[in-house]
Amino acid sequence: MVISKGKTPSAQETFMQMAQAAGLRSRLLITMGILILVRLGIFLPLPDVNRQVFSQAVKGNQIINFIDIFSGGGLSALGIFALGIIPYINASIIMQLMTAALPTLENLQKNEGEAGRRKISQYTRYVALGWALLQGFGIGIWLQGVGYNGVPAVENPGPVFLIETMLALSAGSMFVMWASELVTEKGVGNGASLLIFISIVAGLPRSLGSTIKLAQEDSSRVGGVILLLAVFLLMTVAIVFVQEGTRRIPIISARRQVGRKLYREQANYLPLKLNQGGVMPIIFASSVLILPASLGQFSNNPVLVQVSTFLAPNTWGYVALYLVLILGFSYFYSSLIINPVDLSQNLKKMGSSIPGIRPGTATSTYISGVLNRLTLLGAIFLGAVAVVPTAVERATGVQTFSGIGATSLLILVGVAIETAKQIQTYVISQRYEGMVKQ
Repeated sequence: MVISKGKTPSAQETFMQMAQAAGLRSRLLITMGILILVRLGIFLPLPDVNRQVFSQAVKGNQIINFIDIFSGGGLSALGIFALGIIPYINASIIMQLMTAALPTLENLQKNEGEAGRRKISQYTRYVALGWALLQGFGIGIWLQGVGYNGVPAVENPGPVFLIETMLALSAGSMFVMWASELVTEKGVGNGASLLIFISIVAGLPRSLGSTIKLAQEDSSRVGGVILLLAVFLLMTVAIVFVQEGTRRIPIISARRQVGRKLYREQANYLPLKLNQGGVMPIIFASSVLILPASLGQFSNNPVLVQVSTFLAPNTWGYVALYLVLILGFSYFYSSLIINPVDLSQNLKKMGSSIPGIRPGTATSTYISGVLNRLTLLGAIFLGAVAVVPTAVERATGVQTFSGIGATSLLILVGVAIETAKQIQTYVISQRYEGMVKQ
């Protein structure tokens, strides 16, 4: 997309437009109402489970705490929304990989337009349902073996309990998926990202309270707490800088004549973001890492248990694989967003070109090289940010923010920026519609 220079509305203008635009107000109300409804559903308990025994049995479990980031505490609370948006995210990863690998799905996405994308979305929902049923069955088997001081967490184990648990968790996950799509369609922002955002924000008061309590009880930890908070603040600034960073490739539009009117040469630019995928590579990488950890946690297989221990959150094995997945998904998602060949062809059709670069193959090669370098720099930055909190937490000994680590911080900042941009875009469109009506 070629973009010319324009004026972005200020924060004050944006809030004024939000207050005046009825369409935007209704979108915001729909978004907030759905998010509140999903949060309330987390506290609806599963049947035939002693929640007090379960909470004592899994207290301090790193795998449960990590999965709770994406379910908003639903798994530790054993609510019907315990799976949250995880099955839908995993299904999206599977379908995107299959779309890139299978020519049939690729043609369906590219050549059939909106109808093809709807079919792929429907396939994604089917995969999400199957994944939710599989995870629900696994959690049901795992719950029957959980106990504390000889007291089992499940009061009436057996096939009936397994079926009830599988159906309840699957139904809850499908409702969350529907809610996320409703937010994306009729609300503001990306529904799946916002649900994860709210889940992380829900854990912030508890982490802050634990940090303040730690500093009050042990004065020697005050320095470590201040250092950790300073690192998080610097990371937030750096994430915003990288998320907003773009490489502007100059574009010159050739002189052309339409009827009797002569259009002069115009100089615009082609913006390529430093981090094309935004927050999605982080979400995808985290979701993939949940799988081996969950399998090891919910089964007694010695091999899976060893793999789960090696890939436990905040361990170096987890960090190493996390970096590799971030790099891979950054390139994968970047290739889905921008196709250099299609982009060069569109520029050629519009009579535009990059100064010093021949149209056609040379242009696509140049854009591909720039995009690969930008994606590599963005992935390296995301990987560095993922490592810093773990190192600082181990150095200071302050573990109160273990649930709000690099993954959560990246998601918080990325989703906040993307949602704010979408609101600004809607405000600008409302302003132009008002000018046209006048």
